[in-house]
Amino acid sequence: MSDMTEAGASQAREPKPTALKGLLFLIVLIVIGAVLALFVLQQRSVEGPLVPTAQPEPLAVDVITVNLQENFTIDERFTGIVSPRRTSQLGFPTGGRIDRLSADVGDRVAAGRTLAQLDVRGLTAQLAAAEAVVAEAEAGYELAKVTVERQAALAEKGHVSKQRVDEAQAQANTSLARIAAAKANADTLKVQIDLAKIEAPYAGTITARMSDEGAIAAPGQPVFELIESGRLEARFGLTEDLAARLEVGKTYPLKTSRGEVMAKLRAVTGVIDAGQRTEAAIFDIADAKAVSAGAVVRIELAQTIDERGLWLPVASLAEGQRGLWSVYLAREKDNGWVAQPGIVEIVHAAGDRVYVRGAVRDGDKLILDGLQRVTPGQPVTPIDVKPTASIGGNG
Repeated sequence: MSDMTEAGASQAREPKPTALKGLLFLIVLIVIGAVLALFVLQQRSVEGPLVPTAQPEPLAVDVITVNLQENFTIDERFTGIVSPRRTSQLGFPTGGRIDRLSADVGDRVAAGRTLAQLDVRGLTAQLAAAEAVVAEAEAGYELAKVTVERQAALAEKGHVSKQRVDEAQAQANTSLARIAAAKANADTLKVQIDLAKIEAPYAGTITARMSDEGAIAAPGQPVFELIESGRLEARFGLTEDLAARLEVGKTYPLKTSRGEVMAKLRAVTGVIDAGQRTEAAIFDIADAKAVSAGAVVRIELAQTIDERGLWLPVASLAEGQRGLWSVYLAREKDNGWVAQPGIVEIVHAAGDRVYVRGAVRDGDKLILDGLQRVTPGQPVTPIDVKPTASIGGNG
């Protein structure tokens, strides 16, 4: 009973909220809000209104006045390979055992130098026999001539018939034919002995050796590869238009790893390669010592492309959609200038500039750079920049 009494007494002592406390809390909130409002008003009076009410200042941009050109010229680069005018694989026309080789890879040889020799002992013996047959035939012919003379003398005295004279003359003619046949056989053996050696058909360099002494060479089997020295050429595959503009006999500069060499155009084939769609142009190198066979050379030829447009720096383009690009043009509006986008297409790129065509006209003021600060419709102040030969001009 006493516990219940104490609990009731404690509840009676707890304070209860009153309307006065709520009113005081509301007043505190109003005072805080007023202080904040006063602070904001003070800030506006010092820094100006928080929401701008005036138009932004126009952005100064560099512009060029568009002057479209009807075409443009580019330097086309083509690559070719230096090769010798003549390359031969040398071998023996007849087979046999190789007796001697007198050249090796890398040797520079003069025209007519003997490079290899077959064993010709058998042919030499046959030639000696053939020459003996010739001598025998010549001796028989001499006897036949004497016999003819004797028979003719006897026939004049009536001691022999005309038939005997004719028989003696026929025997002499037969001996003469034997001489010719024997000499032809001997000459054939001499030719075989002469062909049993390999001679350099022209001055050049040995680039390959396929056999060694003692090997049996088959007829026509290559023993050496010889390339002509002192006469080099370069071949290029050119477009049909460029090939038609070249002048046969004119000298053109070629670029190599060692520097520049001059070459004279010898011929243009006039036949289009079905795979590459190019024509072959052959140039004779003026100084063969300035470049090596097998070296890569390049030629630059100017090509004019008929396409209306203008050159612009890459910085004046903004990436668009579907492979197209945007440029910004400064156009007059309400006694001022605003930036407006235009779509263009890149026709050719060359380093840090591009040739474009599209939504630009003669007299347009095209913004050159700073496109990251420009938005469509933004007020701008165009500052004219004089076009150069490479940008905006006819370069």
